[in-house]
This record gives sequence, C-alpha cells and structure tokens, in this order.
Amino acid sequence: MNGHVFRPFAVAWVPFGDGVNSADAVAAALAVADQVVGVGLVRVPVGESLSRGVGAAAAVRRTLREHASGPRFRARQRVLVGHEPWRELARAVSRAQPDLLVLPWSTPGEDAAVLLRNPPADIALVRGPVGPDVRRVLVPVRGGPFAELSLRVGLALRPAGVRVLHVQEHPEDIEAPRRGLERVIGQLRDVERRVVLTADAAAAIVAEAAEADLVVIGAAASADPSRPAVGPVASRVVEEAGCPVIVVRTRRPMPAPPSGELAGAGAISILVDRWFAQNTYDASEFGDLAAIVAAKRSQGLSISLALPALNEAETVGRVISTIKGALMDDVPLLDEIVLVDSGSTDGTREIAAGLGVPVFVHQDLLPELGARTGKGEALWKSLLVTRGDIVAWIDTDIVNIHPRFVYGILGPLLVDPRVQFVKGFYRRPLRVDGRLQAGGGGRVTELMARPLLNLFFPELSGVIQPLSGEYAGRRSALERLPFFSGYGVETGLLIDVYEAFGLDGLAQVNLLERVHHNQPLEALSRMSFVIAQAVFHKLQRRHGQPILDDVNRTIKSVRYEGGRYHLAVHEMAELERPPMQDVPAYRARRERPEAR
Repeated sequence: MNGHVFRPFAVAWVPFGDGVNSADAVAAALAVADQVVGVGLVRVPVGESLSRGVGAAAAVRRTLREHASGPRFRARQRVLVGHEPWRELARAVSRAQPDLLVLPWSTPGEDAAVLLRNPPADIALVRGPVGPDVRRVLVPVRGGPFAELSLRVGLALRPAGVRVLHVQEHPEDIEAPRRGLERVIGQLRDVERRVVLTADAAAAIVAEAAEADLVVIGAAASADPSRPAVGPVASRVVEEAGCPVIVVRTRRPMPAPPSGELAGAGAISILVDRWFAQNTYDASEFGDLAAIVAAKRSQGLSISLALPALNEAETVGRVISTIKGALMDDVPLLDEIVLVDSGSTDGTREIAAGLGVPVFVHQDLLPELGARTGKGEALWKSLLVTRGDIVAWIDTDIVNIHPRFVYGILGPLLVDPRVQFVKGFYRRPLRVDGRLQAGGGGRVTELMARPLLNLFFPELSGVIQPLSGEYAGRRSALERLPFFSGYGVETGLLIDVYEAFGLDGLAQVNLLERVHHNQPLEALSRMSFVIAQAVFHKLQRRHGQPILDDVNRTIKSVRYEGGRYHLAVHEMAELERPPMQDVPAYRARRERPEAR
C-alpha cells in the first residue's frame, strides 16, 4: 500500500477552558482529523465586566500551548471570553466551518445543548480515553441520519475491525431505511454487519459493547427541539458501556416525521474518500526502478507495454526511444513493447519497426471476427499479441514523454496484490493559438464522463481522470472483460473492473503533467456521444432493461460553411467485443508455451 492515512476530517476544533477536561477530546480529534485546533473559552459571570476574564484567558492560552506538542495541533490565538462562551463558540464555528467539533463529555449540559440542538458543524462528544490501542469499534445504527457520521468516525480511527450493529424492533424493518448505507458496508472488507431484533436497543448495544474497545453512536434522530439533545438510548449507552463512547450528531437538518430519511444518501462518500486516500499514488513513489524490478522478479511476473497508434509519426519515435531505453535497455522492467496500429498512413509503423518494436495492424488480427475502427479495438487485440502477466498501455501522442508514464502505472500492481487495474492522472494543459493554458484540458472528462459516473456509478467519483490513456492491468483480469471498440473503452473498462473486483481492485497514480495534441470541439462532441452510450450499455446490463434499443446512434454536427449552416450526420454506434478469454484463437495462443 502507499501508506496514506484515511482521515476523513481535514480540521477538527476542540474547546478548552470553562472547567472542562479536554484531554480525551484532543486524543480523539487527533485520531480522526488532519489538523486539530484548540479553542479557548472563558466564562465571566453575568453582571461582571468581561475584562475580569483576562487572567483566565492567559491561563487557557498556557494550557493550549502545553498541548501544542506536534505539527497537527495548533491553538486559536483568540480566546473566546464572554458571559455565554459556548454560544460564542457556536458562532465562531459557523464562521470557520471546521469539519468536526469534538467536545468533552464533561461539557456542561446546557452548553452542550446549545451546540447539539442546532449544530454549527458535525459534532462528536467523547467520553473516555480514545487511544492508539482501539482495535474493535462498535457502530450501532438504526438507519437514521447519524449512521453515516458514526461510520465515518469509526473508520477514521483505523481499527482492526468495525462492527455495524443494526438494531431493529421488527423483522420487517430490517431493509427499510438504510439501503444506501448497506451498499457501502457491503464493500468495506474490514466492516462486519450484524442485525439484532430487540425492543430494548440500549441493552442490546451495551451487551455488544462488552466485546468492543469503543462505541460510536448517534445522539438522537428527532427533529423535536423540546426533546433532549442526546436521546435516551445514547445516554444509557454512555452510562452503562464498559468502554469509551463517542456520541455524534450531524449538522444536517433532522428530517421531520413522518417522512424520515434514507440513511446512505451521502454514505457513498465514506467509501470513496477512503479509497481515494488509500489507493491514490504518486509516480515518484516508484522512481526507484531497481526496487520495482526486484518486486516484479520476486513475484515471477512479466510485463508488456502495448502502444495504440494512428498517424502519430510526429511523436511515436520519441515515445518508443524514451521508454525502451529507460525501462528495457537500462533496467529490465518491461519484457516487451509492441505497437498496435489502426491503419496509419504517415509512417508511424515504419518508425516503430525501425526502432526494433514489433508492429501489428489491428484490422489484420482475428480476421474471422471482422475489422472495426477505434482505439478500443487496438487495445482489445493487443491482448492477443502480448504475453505479459501485466499489460500496460500509454498513448503515442505524448509530447512530454517520460518513463514515469509507464513505471507509475505499474507500481501499484507490483506492491499491492489486490489491485487489478491502475489509471494515470495528470494536469492537462490546453494548447490554444500556440500557447499552453494550464488545466484547460480534459473537457470531455469534466463535462461528460465524470458527471455520468457521479450520477450512475458514484463509487467511481473519486477517479480523477477516467478517460486517461495511460493505464495498466493484470492479464487475468483484463481477459475476463469486454472491450468497447471506440472511445467508450476507458469508461467501460473502469466500470467493469469496479463491478468485478470492487474499489480495492482499482488504483490511480499522479503522473504530473501530460502535453498532447488537443482535438477540435466537434471531435470532442462525438467522443462524448459515444461515452454516454458506453455508460448506458453498462446500466442496461446492470438492470436487465433494453435501455439502448430506442436510442439514436447517429450524431448530427452543426457546421457553418460558405455563410450557411448545415448538418453533418455521423454514425456513432459504440460496439463491444467479448472477453478475450472467450475467443478461441486467444485460448489456443495462450495454451502454447512460447505465448506465455
């Protein structure tokens, strides 16, 4: 793994002063947040001048300085002095918008209620020491709006295991309010789900807590301001559990009965945020080529690089020379490089052959299946003409080619056996009138691909550049997947890998910056049209409904020529090839020893 720590809260505030002991709250905050801010409070009795708080404010600042023992804790310089300092705290939190406000359980009841009844931020009340020895976390949920926050806090403590305890009074209620949360829990390998049917929820939770090091529980699920800020179940768990307890309350408005709320509306972000932290790498992590070659050898793996090309004579020679020299001639990371051409007419194939790279024209491969155009066709057929256990692809139009474009996408596959597929991402400057505009590229990604994935496959919303042309995968995974023949290939592979292997099967790597030839807007429009088809193909398979039967497969481009507008019609039906392992010629080739 890359060693990145999953802390879902960027900034947490912890109050100090006014008679509360903040030690446990600070420890909990440091466990779940990147940065902890200590905020001093001084109460001055009503009727007295606020200036009488000067000595107490100095004492609180000293206490804050004593806690500032590491780079992740800082003290807010201004101590809040007032007749109602907790209301001052609520206003300061509303202005600063920290991700979490962590309160000691010793916070006076009325002051805590000020914050809990109308939370200015997500809140966690901490009772007991939350140290590094927390290994088993119990998260009781009933499907209400606090379930997501409870699970987020529990996972942030990085325990060995989390048990989500669903407490229900009636069997028929089990699936009712928490489908979104169930969807997330089912994909978290270190989360155990247990269902308890009981009329006494607090007693069931306390009994389960006997096997836990910590309980994280929601405060209440009522929109009624007349009821206690911490409900009777959570209060009883705090009183009776034999381990520390964190009670959470989200700042999201409480649903007004009887409509309720489906827990899990935002729960998908728990899964995505965690994946993003743990499965996002930087190419520099794999810059020690001797180390990754050693990792390759220790696992007995072979690696192939396939280069799809269509009229890339301007750049293909430098791409091949750079990668071949660094990763084959200097160090034996790659076992083979092949070029899979799509019918170039500008000398691309001749350049590659002159550099000692085998060249294949994809239209000539598997003629019994018929010839198709498209990059996806070249990628699919590259599985036929390569032999590596890992197959990597990079585009051949990269102007600023560097070996990191290859070793970066191979690295996660060599260090984490769970990873099946790796995508590259980078800054994409846009060349306009001969000048580069930083960050202007990736227009189809941001306007089509990512919105569609966020809408229909939200688990993939953390993939920064789903359409990048630099990616690698294990042959054992790739040969099981269908390939779209055209522009939809990247989108289709991403969705299929996720559905076959889960998010843990995916990783992404920062390749810094990629400069390439940008396409005109009309071409990007056609690309978007095909990508939309690819997404709907996958939805059709998921839901078993013929979504695309009545969908138009032609796109009409608007042209302005000779002082007149007219329409140009393009047939853009995205077709799909079957998994390569289902192709007889491929199976026969793989059965020959020299092909392995």
